[in-house]
Amino acid sequence: MKIGLLGFGKAGKAVANVILQHEDFSLEWVLKKTDTLNKLSAKDILGISSTDDALIYSQSSTDIQTLFEDHPVDFVTDFSNEESIHLYGKFAARKKIKIISAISHYGENEIKVLKELARDTVVFWSPNITLGVNYLLFAASLLKNIAPGVDIEVVEEHFKAKSGVSGTAMKIAETLDIETESINSVRAGGIAGKHEVIFGFPYQTVRLVHESISREAFGSGALFVAENLKGKLKGLYNFDDILRPYFFAQTQDMLS
Repeated sequence: MKIGLLGFGKAGKAVANVILQHEDFSLEWVLKKTDTLNKLSAKDILGISSTDDALIYSQSSTDIQTLFEDHPVDFVTDFSNEESIHLYGKFAARKKIKIISAISHYGENEIKVLKELARDTVVFWSPNITLGVNYLLFAASLLKNIAPGVDIEVVEEHFKAKSGVSGTAMKIAETLDIETESINSVRAGGIAGKHEVIFGFPYQTVRLVHESISREAFGSGALFVAENLKGKLKGLYNFDDILRPYFFAQTQDMLS
């Protein structure tokens, strides 16, 4: 499957690294905001031996429609910024290119755009595209449904310079219907990212923990999504749509 990647910052480079080393996917091109590295290859920048083209293009000097026509892809994976959906969205939807967005925050206008694009193509959006975090979210949601009156605390830990509460912690709070003001934030040293959900039962606790080790987790998550979107009809999807069949298929097997 052919992939076009938007964004070549720390996360984008980690994602490119994973795609370039996966035999079932091909990184056709990378689109970044600035002119630096223009027309160089991501595989050379990252020092990876690959047959993928992976040429880097600049938004300021590249016509998006022409890029899609001259270098067709099956998926666009977006690790850039929330404004980019206005740049490429309508062209991708027109060509039925599937969109995988890993943008942390979208405004109401951008969410409206995603829904409009989903009328013509497959659109996937997750503020955190790592598999582990979304396993945690799904499992935490199931546990709360089993014990709706349980006490719940959310703790998020990140590197000292990170400002504000993490988007992932906000998503956990939203999923579990708890106040975001009660999220416990820790900032220390160079912690890459850790999220913990504590369920307080009488006489016992259950803890669900996810800890980031490398940004390459974004890449493996994006490819997992791509694999599971292959047969999907047009519409707006999230991780719940993808993970639910896995969870309940396993449950059904255990009961049968």
